[in-house]
Amino acid sequence: MIYRTPVLLALTLSACAVGPDFKKPAAPDVAGYTPEPLRPPVATPGVSQGGPQRFASGADLPAEWWTAFNSPVLNDLVQRSLKANPNLTAAQAALRQARELVAAQRGAYYPQVSAGITASRNLTPVAALSPASASGNPYYSLITPQLNVSFVPDVFGANQRAVESLQAQAESQRFQLEATNLTLTSNVVNGAVQEASLRGQIQATEETIKAERDLLAILRKQLAAGQASGADVAAQEATLAQAEQTLPPLRKQLAQQRDALIALAGQFPNQDLDAKFNLLNFALPADLPLSLPSRLVEQRPDIRQAEENLHAASANIGQAVAARIPQITLSGNVGTSSNTFSQLFTPGTNFWTLSGGVTQPIFEGFTLLHKERAARAAFDQAAAQYQATVLTAFQNVADTLRALQADADALKAATDSVRAASRSLEIVRKQLSLGQIPYTGVLQAEYTYQQALLSQVQAQANRLSDTATLFQALGGGWWNRAVANDASGNGPSTSG
Repeated sequence: MIYRTPVLLALTLSACAVGPDFKKPAAPDVAGYTPEPLRPPVATPGVSQGGPQRFASGADLPAEWWTAFNSPVLNDLVQRSLKANPNLTAAQAALRQARELVAAQRGAYYPQVSAGITASRNLTPVAALSPASASGNPYYSLITPQLNVSFVPDVFGANQRAVESLQAQAESQRFQLEATNLTLTSNVVNGAVQEASLRGQIQATEETIKAERDLLAILRKQLAAGQASGADVAAQEATLAQAEQTLPPLRKQLAQQRDALIALAGQFPNQDLDAKFNLLNFALPADLPLSLPSRLVEQRPDIRQAEENLHAASANIGQAVAARIPQITLSGNVGTSSNTFSQLFTPGTNFWTLSGGVTQPIFEGFTLLHKERAARAAFDQAAAQYQATVLTAFQNVADTLRALQADADALKAATDSVRAASRSLEIVRKQLSLGQIPYTGVLQAEYTYQQALLSQVQAQANRLSDTATLFQALGGGWWNRAVANDASGNGPSTSG
């Protein structure tokens, strides 16, 4: 029995696995992300984040895509977050668990060997039975060490399918880790951009408040000179109060955004970050890589995860089919039994047993049949979920491309509006100081300028944020990492 084990193992590993063999889904046969050819986002010269951008079709993504924004403080924060964020640590632990489960299932390919020893002191009921010991003494001891070997040949591939399913689940977890990594880095970049946007909005609001105060001072002088009415002064005081009222909510959002960035870096809220972001901290990437549609399904971690879930569901069908086929078991044990330790290995004390069995399910209340059908339904579900994930991924890219074009148009319009509103406000203020127009003419010019200034800041931030979103939508470049994400967080793993 023991000498035949390698032969049986070889037969098991070469056995034919029942159930469907998994076939990787084909990439969608589409030529682009939009019905019409993409036009590059327009440039707005002379303003921060107004530079030109172009789409480089077929270009690859860098692994550390956030460095395209040329911000050392951002690079530092991303690296700190990758080292300390607990969500990433949890995903790494889940990957370790999945890989260990694969290794554990592979153990079923080998014979299970156990050893044991039993010892007992016994009395034979001589009135009913003859003495059990060879000496005829009704009192006797029995010491029995033995070695047990059992083996279930994987003739129809049930265990092979089980290993295949767990391997697919481990790969799914690996891509979940990549998705967690990409989500983390994207959240850090977008959080930093949002902080910069809020600082810009606060600065614009503070400038507006200063201008409102200057105007109020002019009106009060004119009131003293009899050139303005008390109603004009009261109206300006109300306008100033409204402008000041918009500042606390912006400061609250900024404080909360700081808290979010601190948490992403794995710190507590009382541990502030050294870096403070404003729009000048970022350079707008000019060259935007745009993966070919056929490559997107290989690059998006969520698509790869859905593919591995589909693979696992396929292997589960094989397990369900194998459960309805005869199961073969082989076992054996060898040992010795003696009344004393000193005689354990003397002639005549040894024994051995070899046995084999075949079990064929006949009637299980249709349980096995329905489990197979359930496995096939789960595969259909996974296939539909895969297709939905692919469609969502393509939609993400298309939405982001549209957003980048719209952001550029919005920044150009906002910048033109700021310049026009600034000239208009300067003119009406001079006219007001000379008494040539009523105060009400200034109010509308001030409101227009304030709104244009805030729109410009938001448009600048949107160009940065949606550029980061494009890198995220295309998969983030994880496949180009020299040292890919591993369960330990810093070791190499296979990527592809």
